[in-house]
Amino acid sequence: MFRSDRPDPNTTPEDVRAEATRIIASGLRNGDVPAADKTYLAQLVAARTGISQADAEKRVNDVIAKAKDVELKARQAADTARKVAATAAFFIAFAMLVGAFIAAVAATIAGHRRDEALALLR
Repeated sequence: MFRSDRPDPNTTPEDVRAEATRIIASGLRNGDVPAADKTYLAQLVAARTGISQADAEKRVNDVIAKAKDVELKARQAADTARKVAATAAFFIAFAMLVGAFIAAVAATIAGHRRDEALALLR
């Protein structure tokens, strides 16, 4: 809302990077970076680097494409981790169930042996 048509030359590089990061992150969070934001970013790049507007737009599009690729890989990694965790949880629960069954059977057998030993002592 408060953007000017030309970037402020007094802005520090850190401020420019922070603003660009916020614009790209916000755009990716919403699905895609709007065309107006892409144009603004290209103007910032062109003003800071001295390259042409067309080259700056190409750089901006390349960075956005890389960011989307990183996001996709992160989502895939998270999905894989979720599937592995779900499978591990299933097998752990199954192992605990088998362990409980074996413990119950062992306790039953031990109880019968104890009762037999007590019967022999009487």
